[in-house]
Amino acid sequence: MVSKMVKVIVAGAAGRMGGRIITLIHDTDGVELVGAVDREGHQLVGSDVGAYLGLGKTGVILEDDLNNCIGRGDVVIDFSNHTASVTHLRIAAENNRAIVIGSTGLTPDEMDQVTDISKGTRCVLAPNMSVGVNVMFKVLKDVAGILGDGYDVEIIETHHNQKKDAPSGTAVKMAGIIADALVRDIDKVGVYGRKGMIGERSETEIGVHAVRAGDIVGEHTVIFGGMGERLEFIHRAHSRDNFAKGAIRAAVWIVDRENGLYDMQDVLGLKD
Repeated sequence: MVSKMVKVIVAGAAGRMGGRIITLIHDTDGVELVGAVDREGHQLVGSDVGAYLGLGKTGVILEDDLNNCIGRGDVVIDFSNHTASVTHLRIAAENNRAIVIGSTGLTPDEMDQVTDISKGTRCVLAPNMSVGVNVMFKVLKDVAGILGDGYDVEIIETHHNQKKDAPSGTAVKMAGIIADALVRDIDKVGVYGRKGMIGERSETEIGVHAVRAGDIVGEHTVIFGGMGERLEFIHRAHSRDNFAKGAIRAAVWIVDRENGLYDMQDVLGLKD
């Protein structure tokens, strides 16, 4: 039996993540790049994506509008930006195409739009496509539930100096997972950085801290600090390839699913 070839369009194709996704698609059986999109006015628009990535000519030309190539693909992998991702989701839904969104920094209003639009198509939305990080999400939920209120929780995320949003979407997700496991409202207990005479740490707060330096791909440390001991959980990304591989895996998985909003926990079968 011959497996179906999944035809992929990459949005944000001129960025670092987009480039890695395209390169890995080029080397992955069962998936084919059929379109590439980046912002209007980008200097590479009109170029063959294989040529600027050193893959040789592919025949796929970088477009500046997803509408121009949406009909060629089964699924869009989107690592553009939070505003463009909502537009791309809408275009995917209008054309009955699936989409995988890895953009972070979505506003509450944009999240509401994503939830609503996804009722009409298949969408995977995840702040981090790494298999390891998503396993860590599950572990953190279990550990927080076991430890309960007797341990202080602090999250430290470190990324490269070009990252635009802070804290990272991954750190925000971790904080939310832990807060839910502890039956707390992260909007009320989240503390983002500290400065000055702030007084003693409250028993319920969850600290989240962002570091930006050099070319660090991504590192997340979660500390559960108790009296006389602490537990630390660390994920370090050595390259963007683990995110790109996860995105491709999600794209293959989502194509034939029912309409709705999914995340990487669904893709990896980690939901309880």
